[in-house]
Amino acid sequence: MATDKNNFDIATQVVHSGHKDKTPTGQPTTTPIYASATFTYESMEDIDKVFAGEKPGYIYTRYGNPTVAALEEVIRTVEGGATACAYSSGMAALHAALFACELTPGATVLASQDLYGATTNLLLNIFGAFGIKTVTADFSKLEEVRTKSREAKPRVLLAETISNPLLKVCDIDACAEIAHEAGARLIIDNTFASPYLCQPLKHGADLVVHSATKFLGGHADAMGGVAISRDEIDSAALIGVMKLVGGVLSPWEAHEISRGVKTLAVRMDRHCDNARTLAGRLKDHPRIGRVYFPGLASAEHRTIAGRMLRAPHAGALVAIELKDNTREDAFRFMDGLKLCVRSTSLGDVFTSVLHPATASHRDLSPARRRELGISDGLVRISVGIENVNDIIADIEQALAN
Repeated sequence: MATDKNNFDIATQVVHSGHKDKTPTGQPTTTPIYASATFTYESMEDIDKVFAGEKPGYIYTRYGNPTVAALEEVIRTVEGGATACAYSSGMAALHAALFACELTPGATVLASQDLYGATTNLLLNIFGAFGIKTVTADFSKLEEVRTKSREAKPRVLLAETISNPLLKVCDIDACAEIAHEAGARLIIDNTFASPYLCQPLKHGADLVVHSATKFLGGHADAMGGVAISRDEIDSAALIGVMKLVGGVLSPWEAHEISRGVKTLAVRMDRHCDNARTLAGRLKDHPRIGRVYFPGLASAEHRTIAGRMLRAPHAGALVAIELKDNTREDAFRFMDGLKLCVRSTSLGDVFTSVLHPATASHRDLSPARRRELGISDGLVRISVGIENVNDIIADIEQALAN
């Protein structure tokens, strides 16, 4: 029987030949894509020690991968957390964070009424099926949050740094105080702010989640999510959920998102500057009834935004409510855009528009949307990094027509 690789049959050579067993003489300047589901070692003793956690290393990509770990490390660093775990989507990351809080039948989640629609559905339809109750509150009214927290005795409080789509800014410090008074954990979805504008763990949050598809990746070419813990207890729980539930991020997506993260700071500066200019231009437009943007002088949440977000920024999103305030008018406006993209996401380098009643909050009843202030004439604008004058010109011509 042949033992020298050169003497193997061609059917064997094409499988086993190559340089996988050779270390490069030069080190790559960026993290390579480790497109391998499994990792091997010189001996079974080594494999056993890696499995046991007695020796650092990788064994199976569901348990960890070097490319994914590089992304996790940079997000952990900028968020100031103990551990970051990457998942296949933002919803998977949120699901893992909720699981990490040991929600059991009979437990209660006190959630912001302004959460992304899919988050609300996750709580009501998935966790609700396991006997976990959700109570909602207007997190911009702290006394309401405090009262409901004392009544419901929640295991978790859940809010967004900047809400979707009305762009309310959460007072994370106050919400953390309320959560910890109740013995609960505070989870903050930091997607709309990104770590560049806000680091919720520094304001007392226990867990932070991101849809990395949005500003972290920034180019609409990769889907992923990240959950970050403040202490080691939650870290162990996050890692356990990642291994057992299995919604892990692929190394290919991790590479794309990591590349996007490298330009996060320069992109966010441009996004936010453009958003501020656009909001200022649109606030007095005759076709618009109201502009939602935390940085406007008249904005209800401007003071909180000044404390929570990196100065001088107030986020990269603007929402407008058309004066006619109908679905038909919103659709005509959106269809009339020539530069801005009709898209169900946000945080990309290009400016995009979304109709919340049709997309993010589609599953809510019309009555519930009205209660939340999400009208049929509301359009959310994720402001890109194009020349701001081109963005303004496109929006103004669509409004005029």
